[in-house]
Amino acid sequence: MVIANLISYILVLTGALNWGLFGIFNFNLVSTIFAGPRTVGSIIVYSLIALAALWLIISPIITNGALKLMGHREVKETDRA
Repeated sequence: MVIANLISYILVLTGALNWGLFGIFNFNLVSTIFAGPRTVGSIIVYSLIALAALWLIISPIITNGALKLMGHREVKETDRA
């Protein structure tokens, strides 16, 4: 679940960066990379970003409010001092 959360954050940040570039400079990064806004690559990226956003909304509900970005770490007795 930690890996899914990290990948989702990266995808959502990529989508936010794309929206920022489009809003400020009228430059669509995804459509520039895939040579058009309605190409197969662009549609896949947009769909993955949307699914990642949905995952970040649903994930805390599934885990009772915890959105984990790091794995479980055990604390040793020597580390407590």
